[in-house]
Amino acid sequence: MKTVAQLTYIPLYTDHPKEKVQDLIEFVAQHDVEVDINYLSTSVKGDTDVVFDLIREIYDTMILEDDAFRFHVELLSPTED
Repeated sequence: MKTVAQLTYIPLYTDHPKEKVQDLIEFVAQHDVEVDINYLSTSVKGDTDVVFDLIREIYDTMILEDDAFRFHVELLSPTED
């Protein structure tokens, strides 16, 4: 079974939000998950532990950046593949 998470990252108070979003997408792509980039969010699919570890790693990394942000995580029903 695979876990599916839809991630929406909104950098606040920045002049370059697209660059920050692109950096996050590149970070996610380095992990062992399937990535589907959409206009307003990015979906990841993978083993449950990997997806949840990735969410935590993203959050911890954003905290280190010391920028204001909104990070929405929506978990979808697991899939069989």
